[in-house]
Amino acid sequence: MLKIALIGAGKMGISHLSILGGYTNTDIVGVCDTTKMVTDFLTKHGKFNCFSDYNKMIAETNPDAVVVAVPTKFHYSIIKELLEKKIHVFAEKPFCLTYEQSEELAILAAKNKLVNQVGYHNKFIGTFREVKRIAQSGALGDIYHFIGESYGPVVVKKKSDTWRSDPAEGGGCLLDYASHVIDLLNDILSPVQSSRGTLLKSIYSGQVEDAVYSLLEMQSGQSGVLSVNWSDDTYRKMATSITLVGTKGKLISDANELKLFLKDDNSLNGYSKGWNVKYITDLQDGVDFYLRGEEYSAQLDYFVKAVEGKVPNTINNFESAANTDKAISIIKKSSN
Repeated sequence: MLKIALIGAGKMGISHLSILGGYTNTDIVGVCDTTKMVTDFLTKHGKFNCFSDYNKMIAETNPDAVVVAVPTKFHYSIIKELLEKKIHVFAEKPFCLTYEQSEELAILAAKNKLVNQVGYHNKFIGTFREVKRIAQSGALGDIYHFIGESYGPVVVKKKSDTWRSDPAEGGGCLLDYASHVIDLLNDILSPVQSSRGTLLKSIYSGQVEDAVYSLLEMQSGQSGVLSVNWSDDTYRKMATSITLVGTKGKLISDANELKLFLKDDNSLNGYSKGWNVKYITDLQDGVDFYLRGEEYSAQLDYFVKAVEGKVPNTINNFESAANTDKAISIIKKSSN
């Protein structure tokens, strides 16, 4: 049995706990949270072994792996301690508040040969995985332009300050929301190399941006637009899309539908000249436990299998998350 512990029993922590609880090959040996009401409830109704001090939990339970789902400002110190104790780590996104912190943790995890993953779940969505496959197949020819977009109703009115309104807490549309799109673009094309200019716009928030608009250049030469707004209440929930334009075709995809236009017949299996449409139901692998979306279970399935040595630790590892944090730093600097 793989022994797993959880640090942080908030919204995402409880989601991860629910998914892990369905596995037959793992044992949840401890849950840590500083809110007594939460730990009392989990102890009484979930029969979990709960702690308020994660160091005490680690010492008493000796887990093989830990899921870290605390606010981003605590990631660096907690994850560094875990890696130094030779414990595998799954961390929620965004990874760290600075690229320097992320890079240090990525190097430490590699040095200690530990499995490491960050919760950028979009890479486990079937349509976006297919976008990457098509982009790398050459079917679009030379990709010369892209658009990465995400919109949703997170901050839609002026309200009292929370962690989302404090940059020191990891708040702001760029770090919390746009990071999803940046991470996808990094993975599908190549890491962000530079920004020719960025607008960080506050709509309702006082200290942080609610929208991000940036002109990006990638290491592989493509250029394009990042457009993200978490104050758009014409959307019921977060909606992310990727558009790629190449010399041989064009691709437009969100989490539910992929549309591909090819100028010529090609050898790409399942697609032909002209417009092609595929849906998430055609592209998504099934999971044993569904909660909020297959991608949330799929990412934890992958992490557990990586710890067991059944799959390579190549998706959403600390190195790729550090590249996303580096891109965020580049975008911030270009807004000055």
